[in-house]
Amino acid sequence: MSEADAHYLVQLPTFRLGDQMWLTEAMTQPVGPYTPVVRAGDLLFVSGQVGIVDGALVEGGLDAEVTQAMANLAAQLESNRATVNDITKTTLFLTDMADYARVNELYIEALGDHRPARSCVAVAALPLGACFEIEAIASLR
Repeated sequence: MSEADAHYLVQLPTFRLGDQMWLTEAMTQPVGPYTPVVRAGDLLFVSGQVGIVDGALVEGGLDAEVTQAMANLAAQLESNRATVNDITKTTLFLTDMADYARVNELYIEALGDHRPARSCVAVAALPLGACFEIEAIASLR
């Protein structure tokens, strides 16, 4: 890897099979004690993304949060040489299931025609008071 590359490869000793993750200085810092992205073989596991920029929840409600969370997810994937088209499974977390239809519309806008497997669950609360969170698994094959 060249010094010009903005990525830093980190070996994760607690995982088997020589797993790796990519970190970039430009990525939003996690709001808890977890790794934003972990590579296990040909799979990327992207931790939950909420609509934050510079550590603060974006203003503008549901639409702004979903749009930013999806952008954060895309950025995490891109920093690991993947795209949203490589996603095989997502899990969505909503604090209000009344938002389900609108979230579907925004999800489609972000993913285009790509339709990975998906689960959506209602939760009592999310970090930073967010109303939406998404996590994903992507395949690098």
